Amino acid sequence: MNLTFKLNTGHSIPLIGFGTYQIRGNHLINETLDYALKAGYRHIDTALVYRNEEHIGKALQTLLPKYNLKREDIFITSKLISQYNKDERFIEELVLKSLDNLQTEYIDLFLIHWPGVNGLQVSHPDNVPYRKKAWKVLCKLHHEGKCRSIGVSNYTVKHIRELLEDCNGVRPAVNQVEWHPHYFQLELLELCKTEGIFLQAYSSLGTSLSTDLRDDPVVGEVAVRLCRSPAQILLRWAIERNVGIIPKARSRDHIEENIALDFEIPPQDMELLDGLRVTSGAKYAWDPDTVV
Repeated sequence: MNLTFKLNTGHSIPLIGFGTYQIRGNHLINETLDYALKAGYRHIDTALVYRNEEHIGKALQTLLPKYNLKREDIFITSKLISQYNKDERFIEELVLKSLDNLQTEYIDLFLIHWPGVNGLQVSHPDNVPYRKKAWKVLCKLHHEGKCRSIGVSNYTVKHIRELLEDCNGVRPAVNQVEWHPHYFQLELLELCKTEGIFLQAYSSLGTSLSTDLRDDPVVGEVAVRLCRSPAQILLRWAIERNVGIIPKARSRDHIEENIALDFEIPPQDMELLDGLRVTSGAKYAWDPDTVV
């Protein structure tokens, strides 16, 4: 399934990506990326804090030739979390370290991972200037071609509006947020659509610590009706809204299952799934709403 979305920078991002959170180690990364590339994934999502960039870079040197692929055939996303009491040069070095780890001259998409500064309270006044500083650095690297597109992650409506007021002439291309039938923000989706920002979902299947989302009876009913797995229903639900997904998986079966989304969910079933936000409202990841 080769669905793409045209970013405001002119580059195309695959709607379906391969998430690598909590997947680390040379052997495991090589094995899972091998499965993913064979299944058709062309977008790899990582981050500095995942501690697997170096393993991904090493694996791609072997796996791309194996599948007759070149660097330009894949899309790589990475992210950074701003550090307290660090200058712009330090932030730039973090991005350059990602480039070195991934053994690439450019990263397709680089995100600010979190609207707050690591180590500070969510209400700390330094969060605002550090967000601005990090964006300024990413803009510089974007203009230099080291980051083809830049964006944010876990930004709420207020954080997006703040950034758009002073974005150094470079608008965010992507906002990556928690998004699934139990928890989604229509106001954020509409704002991103209006401003030309691609919304990308993480935790589409919940988390490894909870199966509540995948075990939801309504999700199960729709899955049975459409002869699909609950995971496929949850992932396709996002695709129906043109929201990108980056599900992670370790087994070959799950990796193949997560990209087999060439079907449609009927409007009446989409309504049932949308209604879960009211009946459940469960959030499974960190909450940026209180970050000043």
